[in-house]
This record gives sequence, structure tokens and C-alpha cells, in this order.
Amino acid sequence: MKFVLLGYMGSGKSTVAKALSNKLHLPCVDLDDYIEEKEQMTVNKIFQTQGEVYFRLQESKYLKEILEMDSELILSVGGGTPCYSNNMELINQYSRSIYLKGSIPTICQRLRNEKDQRPLIADLNDGQLTEFVAKHLFERRNYYEKADTIINVDGKSLEDLVSESTLSLKEYLK
Repeated sequence: MKFVLLGYMGSGKSTVAKALSNKLHLPCVDLDDYIEEKEQMTVNKIFQTQGEVYFRLQESKYLKEILEMDSELILSVGGGTPCYSNNMELINQYSRSIYLKGSIPTICQRLRNEKDQRPLIADLNDGQLTEFVAKHLFERRNYYEKADTIINVDGKSLEDLVSESTLSLKEYLK
């Protein structure tokens, strides 16, 4: 079985995926890292040189490639991945999905500390950041909420999130 973690940037997808991978002794794959390896270029560079349309096409192709692999794994996907092509349908067809849901204040608080690592928000002030996040969450909510499980991340530790995730996957674990 494959388990996919999805949610907005700053929700903790990569961190929870790695911790869950350690706890369940399953390999962990980050879709952006996989794309970078396959394309021999960073995601930022792909966006700059090839454009978003090209990136989204490659993202869908590699997502399907990973989901069709004959192995169990934990996969964390980019914040926009479920919202393009038929990616959310693919995710739910081939895996059990968990949406790590954060409130606007929680997401903004986390992102403020990481702005220099995230080109999309690097130049936004606090007010602009809040508006940016609120708009994206509103637009993406319908996709994210198609996940098999929704876990609220607000005020929870990594251990809490891993425990809740494990509990939600219990029936699918050997």
C-alpha cells in the first residue's frame, strides 16, 4: 500500500512523511525531489526555464510513475499537486491519502520562518502572505478535502501527527 501526504506548503508534509517512514519502516519519497532527480534540474529552475505548464505535466507523469510502482511507500507531494490534471483521483485510486490541514494563522506562522527558502512567498510582507495563503487555501480546499483522512495540524507536535496518521492507516498496515 502507498500512503500519500498532501496539504498546503508549511503544513508539515515532508517532515511527517519522513517520521512516518521511520516509524512504519517504509521508504519515503518526496515528489519534488523525485522530479528534480528525473529532470536533472531544481523545481525552481524548471519553473523559470520551462514554465508552470511544463512542470505540472511532468509532475503528473512522475506522480503516476511513483503510484504505479510495485512497492509500499510514503509519498509527500507538493501543495499544488492534488489540484492539477487528475492527480487527486490518481492519488486516491492508488493509495491512502492524508490531508494535513493547517489554519491560515498556523500556516502563515510556519511560512514566515521559511520565506527565504520559498520563492513564491519570499517577497511578501506579513499582510500579503496572509492574503496569499488564504486565497490558495480557498482555491485548493475542494481538492485537499477529497483525501481519505483529514488531520488538523494546529498546535500539534510531530509525535502527535505521526500517531494520528498511523492510527488512520492502521487497517492498511501489515
